[in-house]
Order: sequence, then structure tokens, then C-alpha cells
Amino acid sequence: MREVQGVPYPLGVRIVKDRVNFAVAVPAGAACELMLYEKGGQVPGQVFSMPEEKAVGEVRFLAVEGLEPDKYEYNYRIGGRVSIDPFVREITGQHAFGEKADLESHQIRGKISTGSFDWEGDSQLKIPYHEVIAYSLHVRGFTMHSSSHVKHKGTFLGAAGKIPYLKELGINQIQCMPVYEFEEYTGKYQNYWGYGPGYYFAPKAAYSASGNPCLELKEMVKQYHKAGIEVVLEMPFAAGILPQTAWECLRYYTVEYHVDGFVVNPYTVPWDMLVGDPLLKGVKIMKKEDAFQNIMRRFLKGDEGMVNDVIWALRHNTKEDGCCNYITTHTGFTMFDLVSYDGKHNEANGERNQDGPDYNYSWNCGVEGPSRKKAVVELRRNQIRNAFFLLLMAQGTPCLLAGDEFGNTQKGNNNVYCQDNELSWLNWSKKKTSDDLFQYVKELIALRKSHPVLHRADLLLGLDQTACGTPDVSYHGENAWQIPAEIASRQLGILYSGSGLKDDDCFIAYNMHWEKHSFALPTLGKKKKWYRVTETRLGVEKSSIPLENQKMIELKERSIVLLIGK
Repeated sequence: MREVQGVPYPLGVRIVKDRVNFAVAVPAGAACELMLYEKGGQVPGQVFSMPEEKAVGEVRFLAVEGLEPDKYEYNYRIGGRVSIDPFVREITGQHAFGEKADLESHQIRGKISTGSFDWEGDSQLKIPYHEVIAYSLHVRGFTMHSSSHVKHKGTFLGAAGKIPYLKELGINQIQCMPVYEFEEYTGKYQNYWGYGPGYYFAPKAAYSASGNPCLELKEMVKQYHKAGIEVVLEMPFAAGILPQTAWECLRYYTVEYHVDGFVVNPYTVPWDMLVGDPLLKGVKIMKKEDAFQNIMRRFLKGDEGMVNDVIWALRHNTKEDGCCNYITTHTGFTMFDLVSYDGKHNEANGERNQDGPDYNYSWNCGVEGPSRKKAVVELRRNQIRNAFFLLLMAQGTPCLLAGDEFGNTQKGNNNVYCQDNELSWLNWSKKKTSDDLFQYVKELIALRKSHPVLHRADLLLGLDQTACGTPDVSYHGENAWQIPAEIASRQLGILYSGSGLKDDDCFIAYNMHWEKHSFALPTLGKKKKWYRVTETRLGVEKSSIPLENQKMIELKERSIVLLIGK
């Protein structure tokens, strides 16, 4: 093999006919060498200097002719230290999850990827935002627990093994926490979640069962697509990343891995550039925003003065700003912990309980932590059901936190970023003891899907858009057509008009007060009656039940009811 003239762009490695081009950004004044290793070799077999005087800007580059990509791996030595290519597509020789890597030993290297993959005609699913039921998970923690009963625990293939479960639940999109090669130790604490600096173009080798993470991520995506489930990747690029790099990275995963969307940090990447890119059109570009979460948590626990905020949250079309609705996410309490703890309990993290969010808007229902008191257990069960109702009956795109549907707990820890153990892994055995909750969530999802009025594609305007005599959405309380917005109010009735959608009218009454309240029912058209479909304590009815009183309904404390008019 011999060195020949290379090109400075694109950064990374590129195979062009009989040569391989290498380009890497190097700080001014630092020495740089390309090191090539024969597969199985312990030390570099070939070393090529990349002098600064031949650089374009800060990019060093060269090409090697006669190099057989499948037989060699590479690294750089920059400023005297072994360095992995920031644009590397695959890392080989990687350590097991949680073990510190020693780059100077030459065991961790970049792979010159050349493999092909049979996609079998696969493409992005492009499910409309308003039809998405999302599910946020950590690829390792999703199946690492012994109770997951998948063959390849904690891997891409392990996550694919849970497709039948997600299909049964009604999920059609998963949102994966970082799956790229990230620094597992940036200080004294382990980085389990994966946020911070990383090799963004390379799928994580520790998430691979066979040692081929690129192939396995593609296989996982293909299997999810076959099941009608989108795959969205969280790409929270670290501060300081070049906009061009982030843009190229999302394009790469879109084309190479058929990824359906990304959750990015709009403070580290130029949002307008990403959503305006023609290649990314049709790919979901999203961001996290906790307004819905905070409003619904406060409403759930009975804070006063929340009605107007709740009206906004329930009608907000999340597609307009690229968000999802969630009440729980990886940062903060799980759903079970949200109703079981007033304060965070992060002592296991070793930071004297000073890490993690201080304001969780949680309520322990009278006892901090685990309790056997029947009244407390029942109240918590009821509050969890209310929370899922608030989430799944709101307009916009809902996103569940993995395990919430069967009461997964992190024992009050609201920041398990460094906990690669059973505290953060999903304990699937809880599904056996909480199957009633799983069935309730499953039925709520099915109910949402069956009524277009509960997940409209367009914005709700509060106007009679179809000239049917009823606005698309209206608000009620003890008196019909009057918003109960006084400061002490903790209840709200909402009428969704099914006109123009070939759907029934739906009326939802929310009573988050600790006292019972009455709601006036809007009058329906001739020959129509109100039927109860679901109520918090009773669950989803097998068949809708006509109300005896068609003008008024009384709700018990901390309960929600859905009526349909037909």
C-alpha cells in the first residue's frame, strides 16, 4: 500500500475505487499520524504522517492506495495520544458496557465499514404525528433484567425481542436513548444514559450481541418497521458540536439506518436548519419540552389555579413545535414513583441526594415510599390511572415511559444516570402483579385510536368549523358552556365535536379535587344519548352504558369519565 493525494472533505473515512481517504480535524500546532492495524495485530502495522503544512484549515487528510478495507482498522495519534476518529462509523475491540477503555493499548480501533445489508425493500414508515403512540426506552435497560426473558439481554436484538409486547400494548413508535458510542466515564460516575460527548456516527458495540453493532441496529430497525413501529433516536449532541456535523449525522442515520426521526437539543443544534433540510423532510425532528408534564402533574395532585393551563395542554397540537406529550420521562420519577414519593431519594448515586430535579410536582398519597395501607395503595392506583388518562386523552402525540404501564419503580431515584443495575433496568416481573394496569393502558390506547376526535390532525380552534351548531371543542363545568376557571377550581368538562370526522361526540369530565363534583352535560341532537365508556376506577367498559340522567353527571373525588354521544 502507498500514500497518495487525498481530499479534506468529507471528514472521516471514505472508500473511493482503489483508495481509502482519511480526513480528520486536528488543532493547530498538534502532530498527527494515521495508524493502520492489521486485524488481529496488537500494534500499528503502518503509520503515515499527516503534517500540518499540508492541511486545509485544521483538516489533515491523505489517501492510501492498495489498502484492503476489510483487513485493516485504524486510529489517529494526535498530540502524542491515541485518538478515535470522531466520524468513525464503527468501533471494534470495544470493551463491555461499564468497563473503562484504554486507548493507549491499541485495543479500541475504528473499523473501515464496507458491509452490505439486505433491507428487503424497507423504508421509513412516516406515521402521521397525531396517530403516533410513542414509548421511550433505554436499549440496555429495556431488557437487561433477568425477568425480560429475551435471548440477547441489553442489546439491539434484545429490544427487537419485545416487539410482540409493544404491538399488544398499541405502541407504534419507540424513542431510544443514545445508541451511539458514548463516553461511559467522563468523571468518577458511570454514564449509563449516554448523554455527553460521543462518537455519534457509530452504533454502540456494547449494545451488540454478535459484535457487529451496525448490522444489529439495522436489523432492529427493520424488524420494528415490519411490525409497523417507527424507530426514533435521541441525538442530544453535546454543546459545541458544529452544526454541519450534527446535520451530517442525522442525514447519515436517515439514509444508512432508515431511522424515522430524532429527538435533538435545540440549544446545541440549529433547529431551523434541520427542519428545513430537504433530505430530512418527512423525518420526524423533535425536541423535549416539559410544559405538558408540569401542568398535568400539578393538576393530577390537585394544585389550584390550573384549569386554564390544562385547557391549553389538552388541546395543544404538538406537531406544530415538534414535541411529544409526556408526564414521565427518564429524568424524574417513574409514574409509580410520582404517586409514591414527595421528594427524590438519590442517595445511591453518591452525590448526597443533591443531583436530579428538585421540583417534581409529585405527591406520595399520604405515605413516603412503599406502603401496605389499603387506602394509600388504592389511591395511588387511582392516581396512576388518572395520569394515563390525562396523557392518552390529550390532543398531540403521547409518549409513555417504558415500564410505567406495569408500575415500574426506581425507588424514588429521579436521576438514575449512573445506575447500570436493577434500579434502572425494567423489572418485567412486575407485569404479572400489575396486569390490571397494563390492560387498562392497553384499552385506553385502543380507545384513543378508535375515536379520531381524540387525536385530531388539525388544530382545535373552539369554532364551529363544520356549521353543525357546535364548536370543535368547548368547555363546561357545573354549568354547561361555562369554564370553571376560578382559582379554587380543580375540575373541567370538555366536549369534542365529532362532526366532520365521522365520529361520535366525546365528553370528558375531569375532577382532580378531593371532593365530588357535578357536571352539566351539553344537550345532544335528537335521538342521541350520552353513554359512559370509561371511568377511572371502573376502567374501560366492555360495552357503553347509557346514563340515567342525561343532563347532569356526578363524579367522585379524583376521577375522570369519558362519555360518547350516539
